[in-house]
Amino acid sequence: MKTTIVNCHALTGENATPTPAPVDIEIDGRLITDIRPAGAREPAPGTVIDGRELLIAAGLINGHHHSHEGFYKGRKDNLPLELWMNYVRPLKPIELTPRDVYLRTMIGAIEAVRSGTTTLCDDTNQSPRIRPDHVEQVFQAYEDIGIRANVGITLFDKPFFRAVPFVDEEFPKELLAEFDGTRMYSGAELLDFVRGLARDHHPSTHRVAYMAAPSAPQRCTQEFLLDVRRMADDFDLPLMIHVQETRMQVVTGQLFYGSTMIEYLHRIGFMKPKTAFIHGIWLNPREIDLLARTGVSIQHNPPSNLKVGSGLAPVRELLKAGVNVSLGTDGCGSIEGTDMQNALYLAALLQKLRGDHTDWVGAEEAFYAATMGGARALGRDKELGAVEQGRVADIVGYRLDRIPFAPLNNAVNQLVYAASRAEVDLVMVDGEVIERDGKLTRIDEAAIIGEIREAHSRIEPQLSASEIDVERISPHYERIYRRCQCMEIAPDTYPARLSH
Repeated sequence: MKTTIVNCHALTGENATPTPAPVDIEIDGRLITDIRPAGAREPAPGTVIDGRELLIAAGLINGHHHSHEGFYKGRKDNLPLELWMNYVRPLKPIELTPRDVYLRTMIGAIEAVRSGTTTLCDDTNQSPRIRPDHVEQVFQAYEDIGIRANVGITLFDKPFFRAVPFVDEEFPKELLAEFDGTRMYSGAELLDFVRGLARDHHPSTHRVAYMAAPSAPQRCTQEFLLDVRRMADDFDLPLMIHVQETRMQVVTGQLFYGSTMIEYLHRIGFMKPKTAFIHGIWLNPREIDLLARTGVSIQHNPPSNLKVGSGLAPVRELLKAGVNVSLGTDGCGSIEGTDMQNALYLAALLQKLRGDHTDWVGAEEAFYAATMGGARALGRDKELGAVEQGRVADIVGYRLDRIPFAPLNNAVNQLVYAASRAEVDLVMVDGEVIERDGKLTRIDEAAIIGEIREAHSRIEPQLSASEIDVERISPHYERIYRRCQCMEIAPDTYPARLSH
């Protein structure tokens, strides 16, 4: 079945170059088969989409999201990462039905599609109990809405509270005994489960696929990290891991490993292509050189980096060194949404606070990070990330007859700085239309939102109770956090925050 978008404007190729005149884009099945001057020949038999008022561009790739945070949207503000995280990973699990898991996954998926996202990477935390029927519903939600998704199950084999230093000094003995006595899955049990996901949902054969997602170096033993690395290599999977999101994590690396976390990961042979270090904010020149030499990407999330006060990543320094940078939003608990238009805007705008204006990151580089950068991080830069003949038809159409594009002077600048998700009029994944004229084509959005609201009203008492429970550990984490802020880090670390 062929689809032809006729008489449209387009951003084509890896650099999203605007077409000088309207074009027709022909899609056969899941692939773009032709881009030609408008009216050069009659459209092939099949579906014809009138593109007279559309700007066709590559679909955005959201490189980082946490669907398990869906029901926590809007609950917390003005907390740094290390103090905020306890609220979205409660001490006692929230009791959910499989349908609840499906609905909370849809919270991020719906907004993702509506903001022009065609690929979403979801690092979903299923601890302390991994239920196969819950995991199945995460995959099912993405299947139903039609988006391309890479789903990772957050993996760690150390107690979460021991991922920070000074725990034995700052926590009361009774709390230490309680938390250390909590049953955890062994590394072997976790690997056995996710190997099954890799076999059954491989990205080479599935639109909704598994990716390897060890949580962070400080939350995993070295043996487990290397086992996950080998598993990802054996299955040829993309791998994503949180690294040096905050200043405290740099201090943690020094105390745990006698070096930064990036130096530690390089030392143990973990750093390879098709790997993305999520956030990567607090970096020094030597670490950036290691990233460039090993082919590791930095997965940049400006919305959440701001919301939890982690800082501004040294994006220009990364790009100058040849490090690939992808773009994402992070989870609904930290930034309240999966709006990639917002991430694009912030990625281009905020870097103008760093360095001389001749080195500022602009709209073109932000858009590249959100498209080709995301594809490269996943090892799929020959298939995804651009409107080009032979590539997969993961594309978005923006309304040119809306005020952000009137008058039209520079399509990329106006898409990044002026457009919003309101201008998204067409979303295609694998050549299938999944959003058109403001309507999601595969799901009943209104019915699902109604279910989400009902589920939240039922679950909310558990959320409130879990927040009260967190208060018994918050003072201890606060002391640890403040101790770490007083410790020295490498003096050539790029400044990520304004000094007091």
